[in-house]
Amino acid sequence: MANPVLIAKAAAMLLTNEKARKGLGWAIAAILSPIIVAAALLCVLGSGAVSHNISAAQLCFQDGPLPGGLPAEYQACIGQTRASFAELDEILADIQSNMEDGNSLDPIRVKAVFFSLYFGGEAPPLSQFAHCFASSEIRTRSVTEQDGDGNDIQVEQTYSVFVPIEDMEAVYGRIAASLGADITEEQKSNADNVYSLIKYGYPVTGEGGAVYEGSDVPYVGADGVCSPVGAGWRSIVTSEFGGRRDPITGKQDGHTGMDLAVPKGTPIRAALPGTVRVAKYDPSYGYYVTIGHEGGLITLYGHNSRLLVRPGQTVQAGDVISLSGSTGRSTGPHLHFEVRVNGQRTNPRYYLP
Repeated sequence: MANPVLIAKAAAMLLTNEKARKGLGWAIAAILSPIIVAAALLCVLGSGAVSHNISAAQLCFQDGPLPGGLPAEYQACIGQTRASFAELDEILADIQSNMEDGNSLDPIRVKAVFFSLYFGGEAPPLSQFAHCFASSEIRTRSVTEQDGDGNDIQVEQTYSVFVPIEDMEAVYGRIAASLGADITEEQKSNADNVYSLIKYGYPVTGEGGAVYEGSDVPYVGADGVCSPVGAGWRSIVTSEFGGRRDPITGKQDGHTGMDLAVPKGTPIRAALPGTVRVAKYDPSYGYYVTIGHEGGLITLYGHNSRLLVRPGQTVQAGDVISLSGSTGRSTGPHLHFEVRVNGQRTNPRYYLP
């Protein structure tokens, strides 16, 4: 279990250390400062809310020497975590070598969960932990062998492959069952925070916490189109419409919309007036909403954590229709936004203000 006392002690040290702040970056330090101060205070009071301090994670994921002045016990925890990360890389590579169909595991996701559960505590058997993120599947294939006369013949052969588990709740269930871990919602949220920091460059919190700046105010352009996530959407695009390398399989593939990295729980707004057509769960889109507008135009909002509208409901541009998340086929909190015109997907950039 992650040790909150060590995290809080190091957090306070980082905030008061000029060199350390520069090493982490002023932008991240500015974001984290109130969280870290609150975490340190809450730790003194015996609270577990220090999981929101992700400066520790930043140090564990980066290479190189640690900032001076950190407590020795904290340096030891970071060193142990870095060593565990290196061992996990080797284990994940071995698992990866036994995958097919372009499947792959996300090492950042695996390490983020490990950090949230075990930083400052006793680490579990790492191979056992890593295998909680993939299931084993028996398959058959035809192979060529030689019979007793030296003739080539085709025979059926069974073999096993690993398949990544995309449902994080299933992963946490396997960790709990395999390793006896008592996993809290706070730890899951902290794992999402850490993953977002390392993957996208900024920390996030769950519902009820910080959301993407500007998303609390509708941003509507001169043509009446509202940005689903606020005025700063251009700075948070992580995947454009069109060709890209699939973040899960690694294969070159087409992308049917635009991905916008926003914290879980960020309010998602309708782009135009219209009628909700779909509001449900899909294995790929997760919890998603589609809205029908005039002129044969449809917008889609995917990977939400919560849906706030129902089919048949009329909405206006700027109405909050959902809260962002990472449900379905997703590697982290974001909004997948699509625009379809007469059934044809088109680049959302042509429409956003």
